[in-house]
Amino acid sequence: MYVACSTLCFSGAPLDDALRSIREMNFTKADIAVREQGGHLKPSDLLGDLTKICQRIKASNVPVAAFHAAFPQPDGELTRSQLRAVSRLARLLAAPLVSVPAADIGSDFAQEVERLTGWYKIASAEGVILTVETDSQTLTADPDMAAELCRLVPGLGISLDPSHYIAAQGGPKNYDCLYPFVRHVRLRDSGNKPDAFQVRVGQGDVEYGRIITQLDRCRYDRALSVDVRNLPMPSFPVEPEVRKLKYLLESLV
Repeated sequence: MYVACSTLCFSGAPLDDALRSIREMNFTKADIAVREQGGHLKPSDLLGDLTKICQRIKASNVPVAAFHAAFPQPDGELTRSQLRAVSRLARLLAAPLVSVPAADIGSDFAQEVERLTGWYKIASAEGVILTVETDSQTLTADPDMAAELCRLVPGLGISLDPSHYIAAQGGPKNYDCLYPFVRHVRLRDSGNKPDAFQVRVGQGDVEYGRIITQLDRCRYDRALSVDVRNLPMPSFPVEPEVRKLKYLLESLV
């Protein structure tokens, strides 16, 4: 296992500056967000000159651990073209993985299996792993349902963000069933209530040591990505928390 950093930790800066900050903080790799909002890489950019985008990212001198993609539309030909492009960019940069959100809570489960099966084929054609993120607003809010998605779409993995289970409505949820499917991890500290989704490192209930032990039992050898974000509440300086979590995780792996 190694410690990476999400570009969303520096969402207020342009992508080049975010990658520069990640390099200057001596992270092993970057976890690059792809979303239409903000000043970083956009899905619509990917339908342009991929070679130029690839060269721009390579110029940062930060290897890429994963792409964290969210598309404006849940499916359709344009969305699949954007998924194909980000998967190709991942291949060009030797990044092993692309993560995407699952369908919203309440969506038809069988249709989601069909959608993700098609998406998995697109990503695997470029030689990259496709994962779904654990998120309290999607079908993966239920850990058992997330695991079932992976069983029904062979090869599909999980990008584990435990904060969504720890700060869950109604109290923390057990997500141990997901560890065999985990292919990527994103971490911050969180309390056990929905209004404590992100707290200062050391003030929450995330058991980093236990998470790493469980991952190790499943022979996980990929990234632990620091993902502390500029959220409206609670408001505190992000960069010191990014550094603290980096040092903490490095002491555990």
